[in-house]
Amino acid sequence: MVFYTSILFDAPHATKYNAQLGVYSRIRYESVMALKGNLRDFTISQLLNLINIANKSGTLVVDGSGETVSVSFRQGKLAYAQKSQEDNSLAAILYRAKKINSNQLQSIKMRGNQMNDKQLGLMLINANYLTQKEILVCLQTHYINLLSGLFTWNEGNFKFENDMPPPSDKITVHIGLENIIMEGTRRVKEWEHLQDEIPSLEIALKFADRPGTNIKNISLSVDEWRVVKYISPKNTLTQIARAAQLDDMQMRRIAYGLIQAGLVEFVRSQGVTARPTSISMSIPAANKEEQKSLINRLITRIRSL
Repeated sequence: MVFYTSILFDAPHATKYNAQLGVYSRIRYESVMALKGNLRDFTISQLLNLINIANKSGTLVVDGSGETVSVSFRQGKLAYAQKSQEDNSLAAILYRAKKINSNQLQSIKMRGNQMNDKQLGLMLINANYLTQKEILVCLQTHYINLLSGLFTWNEGNFKFENDMPPPSDKITVHIGLENIIMEGTRRVKEWEHLQDEIPSLEIALKFADRPGTNIKNISLSVDEWRVVKYISPKNTLTQIARAAQLDDMQMRRIAYGLIQAGLVEFVRSQGVTARPTSISMSIPAANKEEQKSLINRLITRIRSL
């Protein structure tokens, strides 16, 4: 069933070209009766435009391969988002944003169900540990990232539930969709380019025999350093991404940047290992001196190749 021929709306109209039939189908924006289908037929950008223009409230549920993303809206604005198989608690979000440390995260988890996200947020604010703005910025970034990730999904069943508000114990936000849609469109173009350059992550990298640039002129991000320490013909990009906790797009973006900088080059993987072999794995990094030593060793290795 073609998605846009199965939607029922009232009031303002729009048109959608049906490539299969070679005709334009008319769709309306208000009072969605049955908003569901597959991303093969209707993109996330088009869905968000509908939700934005119609000022819809409810939750968009998208089922992909092995994961589900739920995004809630209030009057056409992003309010909340969560992903299955991921800890969506405020504590976990703050930890990933480096606002709390691992000991604090474990302490919060030990409290179990004694405190929900709203109560935790209030406690952190009253204790002057974090401000309300800091908490909201972390949540806004997390929700936007989850929604933006859907732009690279080429297929997946979706449905819009009018009667499904955000969970009552979660902290919600109020973010307009216009900038998210524009950034998502740019993200799709970047994703397509990266897929053309790196079609598969089942390939390895090695340091270039003759680096095409001076390492002194290279400034690597934290994520790039995490990738660099796993570079080896024994490690596929899939393995490196898993070890560095990066998604496919992040891995492709970093690998492409390192290749363009002339620091690394593709090589056929020498074999699959259960865990990527890090060149720093035997070097503890418990303090700043040891971390500095690790960086110096990486630079020395690159220069010596």
